[in-house]
Amino acid sequence: MPENRLRELGLELPAVPKPAGSYVPAIRAGSFLFTAGQLPFENGELRLKGKVGDGVTLDEAREAARLCALNALAAVASEAGGLSNVRRIVKVTGYVASAPGFNGQPAVLNGASELLGDVFGEAGLHARSAVGVTELPLGACVEVELIVELES
Repeated sequence: MPENRLRELGLELPAVPKPAGSYVPAIRAGSFLFTAGQLPFENGELRLKGKVGDGVTLDEAREAARLCALNALAAVASEAGGLSNVRRIVKVTGYVASAPGFNGQPAVLNGASELLGDVFGEAGLHARSAVGVTELPLGACVEVELIVELES
């Protein structure tokens, strides 16, 4: 059970972050659930700002991506009635605020992908895009969104 696995990892789902604009944190379409992009908020505060490769290290950014994924899972659980209703993680899209010349976006997003694998096992294996960008909302270093398939 994913909720049990989270506890075993010493994690708990945070409160779903409040949208910073005119959108919802997650929306269901048929058997799929799409999350809005999630930033590395922890206890209501943006944990890490800046550009990876210039002030933000790869390890810090990986941890931020993990936190983004945890926030995305909170949105999923809220809309799906719990993580046990997730059949599989289908797609992860991650955006990394990158300094010129930084091209380690896939390594940053491994923080999110590894958390999903730890929580869901084989059902956490997913397709992924890792995109470098010049800026993200609120100056965040990473943003992650999920597409999940729900149980019928």
